[in-house]
Amino acid sequence: MARRLRSTLPDSLVNDIESAGYLPAVVHDVVLTAVGREQVVSHLVHAETTFDETAVRNHLTVLVLTDRRLVIAHADDHEGPDRQRLATATTETVPLRQVRGVMLTHVVPDPDTYDGSLDGRAITLTLGWGAVSRVDLFPGACEDPACEGDHGYEGTVSGDDISLRVAADADGVDRLERALGFAQELSARIGR
Repeated sequence: MARRLRSTLPDSLVNDIESAGYLPAVVHDVVLTAVGREQVVSHLVHAETTFDETAVRNHLTVLVLTDRRLVIAHADDHEGPDRQRLATATTETVPLRQVRGVMLTHVVPDPDTYDGSLDGRAITLTLGWGAVSRVDLFPGACEDPACEGDHGYEGTVSGDDISLRVAADADGVDRLERALGFAQELSARIGR
């Protein structure tokens, strides 16, 4: 690993990127470039593998919280011309004042005997800052079942810039605990 990467990113972030095992040198470089000289307050590294009919696809997301910004890095690999393996890594930085929401959906097994344990639990961490919105529309209706009038559409608009699912069974209790800690830290800092 290049010396400059270790000197400016905290060891815990470097170790999490390396232990994810997915394009660590590329991910280090793009995260370092995006974070710059700012101090890392908290981070979350999330690896995801998906399968389709023709390939296994890997994706790595790194969320980094500084005092002023949320840095989001994504890395993917794919096949280029002549079957050459290529990596695509993208970073986005969002000022904390623009982060509109941190939503946590908790899935708790056997809720009647819940004791606060993280065993078997899962969360979906959804962050919104207004870059991506989801629109759910459905035809408007009235109470008259014989009505054939056009009542337009009704629906909702939801901010959904990024969602990550972290499960104790798949990712380990330690990763779930770190994801909860990251969400708590980010929640406490937004809207200032």
